[in-house]
Amino acid sequence: MNKTTEKIPTWSLGYIINGDMTGLTDEEIRMIDEWLSKWKVQIVSPLTDEEGNTQPYFSRYPLFGLPAEVEDCDILYTNDNI
Repeated sequence: MNKTTEKIPTWSLGYIINGDMTGLTDEEIRMIDEWLSKWKVQIVSPLTDEEGNTQPYFSRYPLFGLPAEVEDCDILYTNDNI
């Protein structure tokens, strides 16, 4: 199992963590599914402060998609070829 911390777009977290497709386009779902499959993602866990709050911020370079608000997330994945 590999672990990394990546900038994940906040718009995608509902789907990645809870399977909630509300508000997502077919293209966005395809993009997320391709990333999950390619990396063989097991767990996506947003980082929190001592009070349990996440710290979203804008990034020009999210892990996927266009520039957007992101959250730093710990990613556990099994693909060794990344």
